[in-house]
Amino acid sequence: MASVDQPRARLAVEHDPRALQRVLEAASPPDLDLMFRPMFGGIIGYAAGKAFASLSNRGLALKMSGADHVALSVVPGVAPLRYEPDDPPSKSYLLVPDAMLSDADDLRPWIARSAAGLKPSTRKPRKKAAKD
Repeated sequence: MASVDQPRARLAVEHDPRALQRVLEAASPPDLDLMFRPMFGGIIGYAAGKAFASLSNRGLALKMSGADHVALSVVPGVAPLRYEPDDPPSKSYLLVPDAMLSDADDLRPWIARSAAGLKPSTRKPRKKAAKD
């Protein structure tokens, strides 16, 4: 009987971040202002200027909080994001199941809930330097 390398056995299908970007764009609500930036070999998705999605070789992970995090985490196939098998699980990003990637109608409400759960900016405007 062949031995199975446990960390490799946990790795699912490798995903293409660019393909995931197209999936996210197609499934997003039409009024959602999306932007994407490359980050560490993957892509980060932004809604209204705030990070809400991680697109990597691991899959599409949505940033969820509170009751929405709980609700998505009990969907079959959902798991906390781990970029590497030995990494600690993300406390806010959840990987959506591969089946959801091919069903825009199933994915769309989770995208909307993720974007709606983003905290508003608490940055204070910079003070202008006083002129002599």
